[in-house]
Amino acid sequence: MGPVVAAFLIGHSGDMARFANRDHYASYNATAPIEASSGPRVRHRLNPKGNRRLNHAIHVIAMAQISHQSDGRTYFDRKLAEGKTTKEALRALKRHISNAVYRQLVIDSRK
Repeated sequence: MGPVVAAFLIGHSGDMARFANRDHYASYNATAPIEASSGPRVRHRLNPKGNRRLNHAIHVIAMAQISHQSDGRTYFDRKLAEGKTTKEALRALKRHISNAVYRQLVIDSRK
């Protein structure tokens, strides 16, 4: 990720003390999926709420990782091999990135 995307993440995340855990952060940045199941079919969909600019920054990171050989690409390919659709695998990668961003911002806020 470049300096512009990093600035978006830091600026739009704000004080990390306001998030109790990584799940609350994922809900804030709209990477936590919403269940949209009907009958026996269990599925999840995009969360339309949350900070859309922060979600866009995470999306840019995810697309950059998919386009190059990286740990993100390996994670994405593994999700596809598990039988997830492309959208579901991308959504899982974005959540994975959100967790990594949360972990790093919490570490940096303690310094």
